[in-house]
Amino acid sequence: MTGIVAVTGAAGALGRKTVEVLGQAGWKIVGIDLADVPADAVALALGGVDLGDEQAMLDAATRIEAELGGLDGLVNIAGGFRWETVADGDVATWDKLYAMNVRTALIATRALMPMLRKSGGAIVNIGAAASSKAGAGMGAYAASKAGVARLTEALAEELKDEGVRVNALLPSIIDTPANRADMPDADFDRWVTPEQLANVVGFLLSPGASAVTGALVPVTGRV
Repeated sequence: MTGIVAVTGAAGALGRKTVEVLGQAGWKIVGIDLADVPADAVALALGGVDLGDEQAMLDAATRIEAELGGLDGLVNIAGGFRWETVADGDVATWDKLYAMNVRTALIATRALMPMLRKSGGAIVNIGAAASSKAGAGMGAYAASKAGVARLTEALAEELKDEGVRVNALLPSIIDTPANRADMPDADFDRWVTPEQLANVVGFLLSPGASAVTGALVPVTGRV
C-alpha cells in the first residue's frame, strides 16, 4: 500500500534520491525545501519553504490538503552538519544545528500531524549514528541529532494509540558529493549510499513495518 508522502529537504542529495525511490515504489510525493524542488519529480513541489518557520509550514499543510486531499507519510530529511571542537568552535553553531536538525523536524511534524492522524500514517526522521556516541568535533551535531532521537521516541509514545508510527534512521557517513569532497582519502565503498537509506525509509513507511514504532534504526554500512 502506498499513498501521499511529504519529504522535507527534497532538493538535497538524500532528499532527491528518496523522492526517486519512493516514486518508483508508487508513492505520490510532496517535495518541501527552502531550495527549489524539481516539479517533474513530485506531485506537488513546495520550494521556498522555511522549515523553521511555523506559519510557512502551516501554509504548506494547507496547500497539501487543498490540492491532494491529505497525507499518509512524512520523511524529515532537512538538516545540516558542521564539524567544530567544543573548545574552539562557536557557541552559535549549537543553536544553528539545533534549528536545522531538530526544529525543522518538529515544526514539519506539528504542521502535518492532523493529516497523519486522519490517515494513520507514518513518520520517518533522519537522525545520525553519532547521536549515540559523539566523536571529536561532533559535539554540536551529535547533540542536535540526539534531539531528533528523543523527538522520535516521544512522538512514537504520544501517537501510538492513534495508529501513527514514528521511527528514525541513524546513518553513518552518507556517500554524497559534499562528503566525498570533505574526505577525499576515505574508502567511499564503506559508506551508506542515499539509495540504501531511501530503501529503508520506504520499508518503514510500508505495511511491512506496521509493528515498528519508536525504533532508532542504525544504517551504517561498513563504517
